[in-house]
Amino acid sequence: MGRSPLLFLLLIYLSLATITKSQTTSTQNITSINIGALYTYNSVIGRAAKLAIEMALEDVNSDPTILPGIKLNLVSQDTKCSGFLATVEALQVLEKNVVAIIGPQSSGGSHILSHVANSLQVPLLSFSATDPTLSSLEFPYFLRATQSDQFQMRAIADIVEFFQWREVTAIYVDDDYGRNGIAALGDELALRRAKISYKAGFGQAADLTEITDLLIRVNLLESRVFVLHVNPDSGLNVFSVAQKLHMTESGYVWIVTDWLAAVLDSKGYGLGYGYESVGANPKVFNLIQGSIVLRWHTPDSDLRLKFVSRWRNKTGNTDSKSGLNAYSLYAYDSVWIVAHAIDQYLKTNGNSVDFSIDPKLHDVNGSTLHLAMLKIFNGGKGLLQDLLSTNFTGVTGQVQFGPSRDLIQPAYDIINVVSTGPRLIGYWSNYSGLSVVSPEILYQKPQNLSGQTRKLYDVVWPGGTAQQPRGWVFPNNGQPLRIGVPNKVSFRQFVSSGSDSESNNNASGFCIDVFNAAIKLLPYPVPCSFVLIGNGTSNPIYDDIINMVAQNKLDAAVGDIAIVKNRTKIVDFTQPYTGAGLVILAPVKHQSSSAWAFLKPFTLPMWCVIGAFFLLVGIVVWILEHRTNEEFRGPPREQLATIFWFSFSTMFFAHRQNTVSVLGRFVLIVWLFVVLIITSSYTASLTSILTIQQLTTGITGLDSLIASHDPIGYQVGKFTKNYLIEELNIPESRLVPLNTIEEYADALMRGPQGGGVTAIVDEKPYVDLFLLTYCDNYRIVGQEFTREGWGFAFQRDSPLAVDLSTAILTLSENGELQRIHDQHLTSNECSAEDTGIGANRLSLSSFWGLFLISGIVCFLALIIYFIMICIQFKKHYKNDSDTREDQATHPENRLQCGKQQPRQLASFSSFKELIEMWNTKEEDIRKKRQNSGEMSRKYSGNGSLTSQHSMD
Repeated sequence: MGRSPLLFLLLIYLSLATITKSQTTSTQNITSINIGALYTYNSVIGRAAKLAIEMALEDVNSDPTILPGIKLNLVSQDTKCSGFLATVEALQVLEKNVVAIIGPQSSGGSHILSHVANSLQVPLLSFSATDPTLSSLEFPYFLRATQSDQFQMRAIADIVEFFQWREVTAIYVDDDYGRNGIAALGDELALRRAKISYKAGFGQAADLTEITDLLIRVNLLESRVFVLHVNPDSGLNVFSVAQKLHMTESGYVWIVTDWLAAVLDSKGYGLGYGYESVGANPKVFNLIQGSIVLRWHTPDSDLRLKFVSRWRNKTGNTDSKSGLNAYSLYAYDSVWIVAHAIDQYLKTNGNSVDFSIDPKLHDVNGSTLHLAMLKIFNGGKGLLQDLLSTNFTGVTGQVQFGPSRDLIQPAYDIINVVSTGPRLIGYWSNYSGLSVVSPEILYQKPQNLSGQTRKLYDVVWPGGTAQQPRGWVFPNNGQPLRIGVPNKVSFRQFVSSGSDSESNNNASGFCIDVFNAAIKLLPYPVPCSFVLIGNGTSNPIYDDIINMVAQNKLDAAVGDIAIVKNRTKIVDFTQPYTGAGLVILAPVKHQSSSAWAFLKPFTLPMWCVIGAFFLLVGIVVWILEHRTNEEFRGPPREQLATIFWFSFSTMFFAHRQNTVSVLGRFVLIVWLFVVLIITSSYTASLTSILTIQQLTTGITGLDSLIASHDPIGYQVGKFTKNYLIEELNIPESRLVPLNTIEEYADALMRGPQGGGVTAIVDEKPYVDLFLLTYCDNYRIVGQEFTREGWGFAFQRDSPLAVDLSTAILTLSENGELQRIHDQHLTSNECSAEDTGIGANRLSLSSFWGLFLISGIVCFLALIIYFIMICIQFKKHYKNDSDTREDQATHPENRLQCGKQQPRQLASFSSFKELIEMWNTKEEDIRKKRQNSGEMSRKYSGNGSLTSQHSMD
């Protein structure tokens, strides 16, 4: 609502007045208390509120538990939808010593009167002022007994995000209520990467002609998602005009704030509050069919059913004229909020209400404003705190204020208007977001904003279609899309200028054909005109083309444009239609073969170690098998030959000797694994050496390229230069710009010494095209070290980027994309032969781990073997000693045993016996051990018989 300059001066004077209490009036043991009410009687909201306030006042005064012995009086004034009259009427109400005011009805009036309330310390409690800015700290004495539009706009933003729309057009009444509500919507959409593309505001007193002109302008724009945020009394006029302009047909989307639900409920066309609606009105529903409407959610309860029943009885049981809507419920609870707060205040302050007169508020000579009658409510701060502490269950549910001074648990019903009337398709709450489950059920569960599998039921859209509208069209202004195309001098197979620069076909090539094929798959026509960027003598700078799109100088850019990080920050790209990672192009030469090429796979130290280990393993296996395996025995010359034959025959797994000992088999298994790895590596390396080409510059990949100090070539205009400098930290002085394929070949052929380059870094499609002509002398070295792709660039949040991405995927799936590629670019064989370039000889450093394992196994096997030999020898030596002792006790052998050998000779004899035992077959050792045992028993029996004869 508008504000009068004179009124502003008055309010500034009131707000700056110093509160001095020269005279105080105090009322003790009061029997009645006055409260005010400000609303427009003859309005959708006013008619709903009037009866509700009267019913609440009647219920409060008849309830002995609230304000016992005290009557609550209502001082009501009609503001008649005027901000100026609202101020005047408010001053008249304040003359009656009211302690609180229910209202004002409008957000504009609430802004003005909040300054008066601040000065006079009289709380305002509005049931209909939903402007989000009224919750600011500037208005401490303003409270609302309804939901702030901040939450309603958050619900609308969630709906927009749910249907994946990126832009909306806001149509609103241009006052505090409309402007600030739409501003809140813009903030909420921005959090979801969406936006208001156009704000269409009209005056409160706008006629049908002005609304028509506004909607005509809106209809010329791209967005087809309209958010309508107007007043209940004039909102249907917008739909009436929209229907005449065919803006309520298929393809359009209308999201309407809670005003429409209030209108429908007031006329009895809504969902009702516990009773059946009077039915559909074809004239009304034809206007709003397919709209999505928000309505304040109030939970089902006995209190609400009783209230609705009383309402119907008082209005003669005629729903179509009752005017009952959500504002009725909140107005009813507003009176109870004030009553509970006053009751608590009087209990705290001993039934005393104090007012004071400010001497600065006096009447000017001749004035009839009666400013001296305005008094300051001394208990205003206390009553305000009691209002904020209110907590009870009303007809709207739980009535309690949160930390932000808004009612807790804000929630909305999501309604879809169809030809037969409104239908509920879901809910929104600040606790759970969109859901098909009522908020009361979700409040009892842990919060889970992403856990709902279904957030809304199916929607019937304008035109009666169930297919979700796209939400946008091309602007109906006759202008085609401006498509920027790089005008290149090289690699023209990808993109080039046509012969007719005046027509739309002034560009051709692989990228252009892909774009045209994708455009044809869209379900709507896309008029476009190609704009060549560049002079045709040198490649344009691609970053400049992207900036032109971001600055709205172009609508899109089509060509061999790489999708890189810094570009995605300012434009939107489609799905990549081809891969284009960076690779290194280097010159190569054919390696001539020689008679000794078979020695090149391994270095000299590697050959020496391999030979040494062949002999080592053969010796170890011979040692482990010598005593138990007949194939490893025989004359010394034969055993030596066996060692050599067994060792080197394992290279081909052709050894004919079998191993029988556990340790021998274990050593052989490990060694055969080592041999398998060595032979496989040798075969692969030799194959590479005999078949591949060798690099002439020594560049084998990205690391060697960075480490060198030679010049590097790159294509002019592409992102490669910035990548090499910023990401790889290569000095700019090393970079050489190149334009054409011929310049590529010349720079590589001359090399660093001749003023050329050592290698070229470029995107793989360009290198593949280069190798079609120069396949013999140049190759890709190393691997593709980035994973970029080419895509089409559009302005941020352009819906075309999404639709074209889907079209590109369709081209890829049906094979059309590959067909276009083959039409322009012949497949290149030699670019894939880069895996063997620059193959190195295999050194010991690659295999020392295998040799170490094999050596350790051999060593451990020998240690275990010799420990077993020593244990066996110790037992054998002990048995031989026992046999000699038995022989020495026999009379026939005493003379021979009388002489003992010296200790040194005995030690030598033991070592000699150890060697002899190791050289003796295991089977012979066991037989000898058995013979020794029998001989020992024989001598033991003879000794016993001799002793018996001596005793005799």
